[in-house]
Amino acid sequence: MENLTFDLSRQSVRELNLHLHGSPEALAGQHVEVLHPDGAHNIAVGINAPVSVTIKGHAGYYAAGMNKFANVTIEGSASTGVAENMMSGKVHVKGFASNGAGASAHGGLLVIDGDAGLRCGISLKGADIVVGGSVGSFSGFMAQAGRMVICGNAGDALGDSLYEAVIYVRGEIKSLGADAQLEPLTDADITALTGLLAQAGLSHAPTDFKRVASARSLYHWNADADQTY
Repeated sequence: MENLTFDLSRQSVRELNLHLHGSPEALAGQHVEVLHPDGAHNIAVGINAPVSVTIKGHAGYYAAGMNKFANVTIEGSASTGVAENMMSGKVHVKGFASNGAGASAHGGLLVIDGDAGLRCGISLKGADIVVGGSVGSFSGFMAQAGRMVICGNAGDALGDSLYEAVIYVRGEIKSLGADAQLEPLTDADITALTGLLAQAGLSHAPTDFKRVASARSLYHWNADADQTY
């Protein structure tokens, strides 16, 4: 494996990203280490290659956004929109994540060891998100597909306007959003949770989680509902 180092105290994020936007064939198998990120925005965005990236510190907005095929590890916390619109690969935040983590992500796996802020998994479109801690309000808002695993607590309006995504919560739920409901765990849920927790390196018992899914009353417009659901 070829190892490369970018030091953002001497080099620009643009230089780093230009390298990471090279041909997938040239990048395949590389390991890129990013030193002194110091909260810079847009680190390692738009990767389309099977490359490994380790960010040695905190990242700013949209770190690893639009990720495809890459394995990105942030050895610190991440600001707004980490792994936004991810298509595949894995993004691992070893600290905390701010608002909108995994927003609109279509595929791949986002792991957050700490807590996540508001709207984690908003408009989720097929990715998997595992949060080792708690999540803020409106997490899973309008989540259309994919799975969220929350090992801590969830804030207000969890899963508001939820569609086909499923949310698993180990701790307390402050409130459910419109059209979200608790459902019994199935054998398929246990299997899914076992796999996702293992991928995240967590040892919680799958049976400790609650399942949140859509009641499906918002699937079709009902003129007689008088805006009440």
